[in-house]
Amino acid sequence: MTQPKVLILHADGSNRDHEAAQAFAACGAEPDIVHLNQLRAREKHWGNYQILALPGGFTYADALGSGKLWALDLNTYFNEEVRAFVESGKPVIGICNGFQALVKSGILPALSEGRATLTSNAEGHFECRWVTLRAQSQVCVWTRDMNDLIQCPVAHGEGRFMLENDDDLATLAAQDQIALIYTYADGTAANGAYPINPNGSIGDIAGVCNPRGNVLGLMPHPEDHIFAYQHPRWMRGECGRLGLRLFENGVRYARGM
Repeated sequence: MTQPKVLILHADGSNRDHEAAQAFAACGAEPDIVHLNQLRAREKHWGNYQILALPGGFTYADALGSGKLWALDLNTYFNEEVRAFVESGKPVIGICNGFQALVKSGILPALSEGRATLTSNAEGHFECRWVTLRAQSQVCVWTRDMNDLIQCPVAHGEGRFMLENDDDLATLAAQDQIALIYTYADGTAANGAYPINPNGSIGDIAGVCNPRGNVLGLMPHPEDHIFAYQHPRWMRGECGRLGLRLFENGVRYARGM
């Protein structure tokens, strides 16, 4: 397969679907932005795609909390299709609001016991800033063999990753499900320091994967830094650390399936 097709879900309030499409297209994939209503009407079919992406935004205005109504859509109208996509091993990525939907629908982090959530930032306000990320997981197909740091923005009010049981953090680490963490510019872990860790997530977690590693969810926006000129200090000579590598990994994995 030379050009995997990417199903980029769109719901009312999504606003990062075109950026996600641009990132996948830059990696040689064929993105298709599809409204949930098109899937419900069978105008588009899940089985025609090799990659699934849930982009960022404010679906349904986050009326009942970030990602909750989108998660309800996934569990109510598309439960079988989404589960089949995940269980087939096809790569899935959820960014920001998409990550919230994956967590609140129970797809991530898929712990055998206990639960996770994404809740209000520890500082109590919306965060919009650039952060540095370090890939951790070798199980995750999106972060595997990534040695370079990533710099990209965050833009969220409910991005604090929390676990119901303290022991679950050790479980995630043991199962290599901690995909990305917040770090200082030199790659040193934030250790909870604000604003390096912008939301107070446990373990500096910026992204997690499922035990199989084909599903990744993350709060930051790597799709907003796929070209050097998108860095806010590009004109001052700062470049590199692109988010494109994540998408390249996902597309490469889909090609090999």
